Amino acid sequence: MIRKALKIAAGLLVSLVVLFVAGYIATNPEQPSADSGSARWLEPGPFDVGQKDFVFVDGTRPTDENRGFPGKPDRTFPTTIWYPENSDAAHPLIIHSHGIVSSRSEVPYLAEQLASYGYVVAAADYPLTSGSTPGGANARDVVNQAADVSFLIDSVLGLGHDARPFGGAIDTSRIGLTGYSLGGLTTSVTTYHPRWREPRIQAAVSIAGLDSAFTARFYETSDVPFLMIAGTADALVDYQSNAVIIPGRIANGSLLTIAGGAHLGFAGLAEPALRLMNNPDTLGCSAVLAVLDEGLDAVFNRIGSAEEGIVADPDAAGVCEDLPPPEAAHPGRQQMITQIGVLSFFESVFAEAASAREAAHQQLTVAIAADFAEASFTN
Repeated sequence: MIRKALKIAAGLLVSLVVLFVAGYIATNPEQPSADSGSARWLEPGPFDVGQKDFVFVDGTRPTDENRGFPGKPDRTFPTTIWYPENSDAAHPLIIHSHGIVSSRSEVPYLAEQLASYGYVVAAADYPLTSGSTPGGANARDVVNQAADVSFLIDSVLGLGHDARPFGGAIDTSRIGLTGYSLGGLTTSVTTYHPRWREPRIQAAVSIAGLDSAFTARFYETSDVPFLMIAGTADALVDYQSNAVIIPGRIANGSLLTIAGGAHLGFAGLAEPALRLMNNPDTLGCSAVLAVLDEGLDAVFNRIGSAEEGIVADPDAAGVCEDLPPPEAAHPGRQQMITQIGVLSFFESVFAEAASAREAAHQQLTVAIAADFAEASFTN
């Protein structure tokens, strides 16, 4: 009798597994046409990708106390570097900044694709905004992260020949930034802040970043190319307040919109783990609201003043203000658009040949929208 029951249970388990696998296969994201430009940009570049972890320590700046956990006399950065193998070229360098309650490994699909095209990509867990922060991530520490980015650039450039995992060297005339969510705010501050900006930055991408409080005056400190990538179904960072404003406020700024794009849809874990959810931002809201001690206005007030072009928008929607969120696009499609957008943007700025820069510009500004119904580009 027991043996028979176990056989029935095992049969049911196998059936459930088969149904689960079949469901995921049935919901695989639709790929762009095989003969399209977008399909080619989704293919890995010519280099195999290597990955190595480092710990960089800035002994000149402290880490603050956090919710009863003591501070430290330094700032420590567990860091991952993705790099092209078997290349002795001069590489562009991209520093990625993660979102709150997240980590340096949040968007591996971007880091790996860029590295396969010859880029060196470095991302660190920030001392007080990562998901591993003792006491919980704290958005207040974003005021220190522009200096953290500068330190990370110095740390990668300072790697000796024996410590450097990649061949060749970094081309210091081709340094760019990516950032996601609070990391997108870090990217904007590092690129434009009148006191804190990093002058070595030559191109920047913000993914679902917080820019609502930055006026046109704030962005006048630099003319580097800037791309915002944002989704219209983002429950955490309001699309209208933070993304639609970009082309009108930044002289060299542009916006890649993903209709139905969710905030969590940009995170690598969303595909395939969260693809069956109506909108994964319900999970993201729970995690972020649990660690927000104050509103975004207070965060922006710490970053700067009206004289510096920083004015909190009273009409901007707050984090997770409008719930439940609308139905989201497929995260696999969202990440395809993001991957193509990030790579083609940087290639349009950093590719060595003029013809390659022009082809990348065409892909970003025209071909993505032609190949993906969810995508639109504005500059």
